[in-house]
Amino acid sequence: MNNYLLLTPGPLTTSNTVKQAMLKDWCTWDDDYNRDIVQTIRNKLVSLATSQPNYTSVLMQGSGTASVESALGSLIPKTGKLLVINNGAYGKRIAEIADYLAIDCHVLNYTETALPNLDEIDTVLKNNSGITHIAMVHCETTTGILNHIEEVGSLAKKYQKVFIVDAMSSFGGIKFDLAQWHIDVMISSANKCIQGVPGFGFVVCKQSIIEQSEGIARSLSLDLYQQWLCMEQHHGKWRFTSPTHVVRAFYQALQELDEEGGIAERFKRYSQNQKTLVAGMKALGFVPLLNEEVHSPIITSFLSPSEEHYDFKSFYSALKQEGFVIYPGKVSNADCFRIGNIGEVVEADIQRLLDAVAKNQYWKA
Repeated sequence: MNNYLLLTPGPLTTSNTVKQAMLKDWCTWDDDYNRDIVQTIRNKLVSLATSQPNYTSVLMQGSGTASVESALGSLIPKTGKLLVINNGAYGKRIAEIADYLAIDCHVLNYTETALPNLDEIDTVLKNNSGITHIAMVHCETTTGILNHIEEVGSLAKKYQKVFIVDAMSSFGGIKFDLAQWHIDVMISSANKCIQGVPGFGFVVCKQSIIEQSEGIARSLSLDLYQQWLCMEQHHGKWRFTSPTHVVRAFYQALQELDEEGGIAERFKRYSQNQKTLVAGMKALGFVPLLNEEVHSPIITSFLSPSEEHYDFKSFYSALKQEGFVIYPGKVSNADCFRIGNIGEVVEADIQRLLDAVAKNQYWKA
């Protein structure tokens, strides 16, 4: 087994106990699995997402993107119109999904380093009464920017639109309440801030919305309503083969979130990791891509060094030899790389990374 630390936005480094949870085989029809594990997970996700009782959750096999596609394709009727607010690769992906599914779509595009303009969003909603749904990303891991979801939620409430939030890289690491922020549908994944492993995503949404969505789905396997109905009627049973080992690992990860002190304490750890990272990288001469006030505690982009001999692949390989895996950049108009600090990562790990960067010959002048 490798021993390197994944400093990425997911998949991420997991605890040994989360890994060990996958060593037992489970039957998809067994009550020990469905009633005791799946149903517990579903209830726990709702309690983490909101204090209100009118929300429900459903788990969906596949990547986080599969759950985004499932939600968009199952909850937006053919007569609906979607406003996509995009300032990164994952906002762009929402628009791409809408295009594939032939969902009528209006896209507000912003640069990857800019927060969406609330006044402009307000104007679009005011002048386009046909818009029924709004979708955007909370933490855009393209750059690490944290978007103003709460303020957009207020606009969604003002204009009575269904608000869909891709909280893939924020849920479990940043505390927010769906009801308080007027979020109707929230999508995330097992292998992000809950610190599980890849294999399924999940949707937490108002129960009334999913109850009214029968027959909307544009896909058989990604029919969110039918998946939810099966889980409701059969005590957590998945329609098709569930990723049992991944689900059991996620159950363990949820327990470890509680043991850490919940989302608030995890946010503190992630935030301290990120502050230590940025301060240390700056001291070494690296420049963050974003202004500090819009950073999330999830992942940080740094501009590539200007030295002629700098090469990301060499830099990446040298750090991997030291036990660390970082991420390439994904920004269209800037040469950069990214370092995440979520997962089973503590401040001492970040300091070890900084020591490795300090001695690395592939960026020094």
